[in-house]
Amino acid sequence: MTWIIDNAHTRVGFSVRHMMISTVHGEFENVSGTVDFNEAQPSGSRVDVQVEVASLNTRDEKRDAHLRSADFFDAENHPYLTFRSTKVEVIDDTHGRITGDLTMRGITHSVVLGTEYNGMVKSPWGPYSAGFTATTKINRKDWNLNWNVALETGGVLVGDTITIAIELEIIKQAEAEAEAVPA
Repeated sequence: MTWIIDNAHTRVGFSVRHMMISTVHGEFENVSGTVDFNEAQPSGSRVDVQVEVASLNTRDEKRDAHLRSADFFDAENHPYLTFRSTKVEVIDDTHGRITGDLTMRGITHSVVLGTEYNGMVKSPWGPYSAGFTATTKINRKDWNLNWNVALETGGVLVGDTITIAIELEIIKQAEAEAEAVPA
């Protein structure tokens, strides 16, 4: 059964070391896509996500503009990040691993998301929703996100390791469509 991503209840966040002494957090505010969630056999599920680069928000307008520039995400030429699963592994009733292709700046690499299933409920408005948490770490240089500045005291301005943290809520599509049709 195909489920749609509920953007209002989904968060795709990231964090990276700043000047070797602190961590900067940000998120992408516009996320869309589908999850073919196989409730009976979760390993048969598939994920297809699209993230709008222009929706990046780190709470600093200058930094956000720089991250959208050709020095980093190059939003003008690569307006979306995408993730398409290639394998879903079940570890236990609530934990799994999703392997998939992450594309940024036109470059695709396989990543593995550690995933937790948070459950499924019927909302007060009718459709069923399911929730997931997922995390991974990547090296930004694998996607040619190379810009940096050496610090006078040693080290660099931006760390290489990016931690990605996702809170995902999906809505059963058939019921979401039925809800939208006036009776």
